[in-house]
Amino acid sequence: MAIDLAVVENLATDQASLKAAAGLAKPGKWSGVGISDDGALIWGECAGSGANPYRVMADLRDMGSKCSCPSRKFPCKHALALFWLRAEAIVPFAVSEAPEWLGEWLARRRPAGIAPISTKPNADKDLHAARSAEAEPVDDAKAVARRDAASAKRAEDTERLILDALDALEQWVSDQLRLGLGGFVDDVTARCRRIGARLVDGKAAALAGHVDEMPARLLALPSGDRVRGATVELARLVLLVRAFRGDPRDPEIRRAVASVENRETLLADPAAPRVSAAWEVLAERVRTRRDGLVSQTTWLLNLTAGPRFAMLLDFFPASAGRRNSAFRSGEQFVGELIFYPARMPLRALLIQREAALVDGPPLDWPPTGESLEEALTAPLLAEPWAPERPVLLPPGRIAFDRAGASWWQPRERAALLPLAGDVEGLATGTDLISTAALWSGNRLELLAMQTAWGRIGHG
Repeated sequence: MAIDLAVVENLATDQASLKAAAGLAKPGKWSGVGISDDGALIWGECAGSGANPYRVMADLRDMGSKCSCPSRKFPCKHALALFWLRAEAIVPFAVSEAPEWLGEWLARRRPAGIAPISTKPNADKDLHAARSAEAEPVDDAKAVARRDAASAKRAEDTERLILDALDALEQWVSDQLRLGLGGFVDDVTARCRRIGARLVDGKAAALAGHVDEMPARLLALPSGDRVRGATVELARLVLLVRAFRGDPRDPEIRRAVASVENRETLLADPAAPRVSAAWEVLAERVRTRRDGLVSQTTWLLNLTAGPRFAMLLDFFPASAGRRNSAFRSGEQFVGELIFYPARMPLRALLIQREAALVDGPPLDWPPTGESLEEALTAPLLAEPWAPERPVLLPPGRIAFDRAGASWWQPRERAALLPLAGDVEGLATGTDLISTAALWSGNRLELLAMQTAWGRIGHG
């Protein structure tokens, strides 16, 4: 079924949507583009700001559309961009079987009667203006100076607010130590909520999120280990505060305290490493936060060269319901990632997902001669305030003490490492050739294991 750009122009709710769609109607933004054999349905996945691409689908019979993004506009910019791709044949639409998520949409919707779409020019929405870059106004030197001065003033005010909030946080930590950590553990949720609100007011939103998640981390520990865990958590906060005061312009430290760069800023950063490699999906963690957001974390292992691990992190409102994951634990694929600049890069965004690997290499202990001690300590030394870092462990087994607690034991029977949570199933009765886990400095959370029987996921 044919569609032209006049239809796209008239579908747009406003000029802003049309201009946003123009920026998305590019091959590099899309993957999994397809069309039904009768030419009525089109679909694709559009890269967004999070780890998972938005799933976009449309019915060309009545120009109905659906997108997994949270936009309140209909159609959204992603749907408009999909129509645009089809109208100008910017990417090939391969005839293929419709994905499951498109079938779910079709089962729910009630197609409207097919009505002709007006092609009368709309003075409020100009397709050519959307496609062309707006001319930059020519500012005089005084206007530029005023704008720069205002920007510098805003940055100075923000930094003063952050420093004041960090002063309040250090005083709060001192109060918890003075009053006793036993009482702190008993009242940890209420106390963290109060200081978290103060940090949000002080523009230290990222640090506030870290504090908000502290109760969940502490209460997940055995009761006898919570005071020790509280000591470690509070020490990490103080380390981060001191690091920020020492270098408030350091992007990695500022990211942990204030906010994370958006996708556009990261893509434009020449210092951000871009890595094209083969990746294995180790595991995915979906957790509901106390602020009403759901965090969706995907851990990847680099099977070729570059940073050994990558963490894709996305957030969405809990009210939106659980999203279907774009990844499957254990799958391997070739793709390009861009990492946030850091001493040991970890958090990244997926730029392009090229192809799936069928028989890629298994999890493997680093062949570079790196010792277990180095694997455990190097990430924590680089970022001591991080609650956890991924590690790849050498051959070992799962052991249990007399109390039933589980431990990871290396093959050479060196010091054992305690495990977080319960471990059961095949992993407890076989040799582990290699194990990927999250290391908090005192406990391991298993992600995936390679055995003689094949790969075992955990959790």
